[in-house]
Amino acid sequence: MLNWQWLVQQAKSHKKRLITANLIAILATLVNVPIPLLMPLMVDEVLLDQPGSGISLLNHFLPEDWQHPTGYIFLVLVLVIVMRCVAQALNIYQSRQFTLAAKSITYSIRIKLIDKLGLISMREYEIRGSGGVSSHLVTDVETIDNFIGTTLSKFIVGFLTIVGTAIILLWIDWRLGLFILLVNPIVVALSRALGARVKDLKKKENRSFEKFQQRLVDTLDGLYQLRAANREREYLSNLKVSAEAIRHDADKYAWQSEAASRLSFLMFLIGFELFRAMAMIMVMFSDLTIGQMFAVFGYLWFMLSPVQELLGIQFAWFSAKAAMQRLNALLLIEEEPRNANGKKPFTDDRRFDVKVRNLDFSYDEDKKVLNGLSLHIPSGKRVALVGASGGGKSTLIQLLLGLYQKDSGDIKFNDVSIEDINFDATRSRIAVVLQQPMLFNDTLRNNLSLGRDYTDQQLWQALDIAQLHDVTSKLTNGLDTPIGRQGIRLSGGQRQRLAIGRMILTDPDFVILDEATSALDTATESALHLALRTFLADRTTLIVAHRLSAVKQADLIYVLEDGEVSQQGTHLDLVNADGLYRTLYGSVQSPDSSDPIVKQG
Repeated sequence: MLNWQWLVQQAKSHKKRLITANLIAILATLVNVPIPLLMPLMVDEVLLDQPGSGISLLNHFLPEDWQHPTGYIFLVLVLVIVMRCVAQALNIYQSRQFTLAAKSITYSIRIKLIDKLGLISMREYEIRGSGGVSSHLVTDVETIDNFIGTTLSKFIVGFLTIVGTAIILLWIDWRLGLFILLVNPIVVALSRALGARVKDLKKKENRSFEKFQQRLVDTLDGLYQLRAANREREYLSNLKVSAEAIRHDADKYAWQSEAASRLSFLMFLIGFELFRAMAMIMVMFSDLTIGQMFAVFGYLWFMLSPVQELLGIQFAWFSAKAAMQRLNALLLIEEEPRNANGKKPFTDDRRFDVKVRNLDFSYDEDKKVLNGLSLHIPSGKRVALVGASGGGKSTLIQLLLGLYQKDSGDIKFNDVSIEDINFDATRSRIAVVLQQPMLFNDTLRNNLSLGRDYTDQQLWQALDIAQLHDVTSKLTNGLDTPIGRQGIRLSGGQRQRLAIGRMILTDPDFVILDEATSALDTATESALHLALRTFLADRTTLIVAHRLSAVKQADLIYVLEDGEVSQQGTHLDLVNADGLYRTLYGSVQSPDSSDPIVKQG
């Protein structure tokens, strides 16, 4: 979990850099703090002509001809300028060191969250949406980043400045120093009370941004279909409503946090005015000199900046605390079981046998999607799943891939239960081609390889088998041609064939084709099946399809109805038997027929 202790632990890994930065911060403070002390020297010993130890010290650095008021003022001016330049140079350097540490800690948070993204169950992704999840990695992490950067770079400097100023004020006059030490804790306490509200306002702002980002992602993903259905304006109007919610919540956070900060500073200013009045009274009734009074005023203004920064850190902490709560909620999301130490029941002979027994599954408690489903996908065979929409075909595929967990029953790969198998090893043996494959706004090469290392010859060979070579060879830059977002520069059939080429490159043992050729014309599909026949030989293949031309490639066909197998057999067996298969594919067909006759109904 992300908390203060975790942040401190991360900071410890940058101990050397932080120690160096803190030492520099202390040095910068030591250079900066004495500057207002030069004021009483100028007023009392120079302007009011009351020479003291200060003038004696300056005489050691000035030739005798320069030992007059103008010379003293000039020397102090040069000294102050040098001290301020040195202090600023030191502050810049220490800020750089703090920033490097802060960005490294923020990087660790993002890596922690990215690792979590790879473990979140698909059920949670579907509930929350990708936009909602991704907003955590942007807005919430940025909030924590701002807090860490501000805290590391300014807290130590601000704290040391206030402490150093308080010590000097106590040295000038203990009564004035004690007064300022009592005022600051009161200001901080009142600021904390105001800052508590800021936390909730920041949480609401981030939640509104999350909803907006989710709706934006959904709208952009479906923009083509929305525009075709003439519903684009309505969905963009909904986006405007979400944008208005961000404006409303961001406005409340911005002005109320600003108001809280200004009210806190106002309390400090009121204390400052009381302090100034007391200082002037003490000049009248005590031995406090006018120069010392000016020095006190100088130190009060000197304290304004660090006090503001400490108050800002306080408000940043409330915002960061709310962000950490949201990120911790993300870290607690249900994870997909991986079983990293599980068995690897696969051999080099490509044997991949799948058995499903009495499988039950439901997305919620209202209705079962799979109801006692049992089937066998023999190793090296081509098996087809057919049935009406909603029969459970895609759900079964998700269970086979381990994307969802079954309610009951058993799934075995090579006679090893799915619970005992290492899924990373299993998925490396499986390739899935979907009806609408996921394509990235990248080059054809990267969409084929998905980051793996293949030669151009391997890529062109895969495209050739996928019947896409003649199309892609005409692209402007060949394999390095961008295909656009979701492959928009390709047709639906070309996208499916690209996905098939991607599958061929992985050299899988178990191939799942889920409506993988639904967008192809008859001639292209026929050529593709012919090209794949050699490639799929001896590989276990599961075909989910509605088109008869795809189903007839199977050695065994299962018909799914209401989450269970109602029929099984070859095409010729099923088409001659009463049942859903004949309803879907018509009267008796010749097993060699290439033209499907599909009954509508």
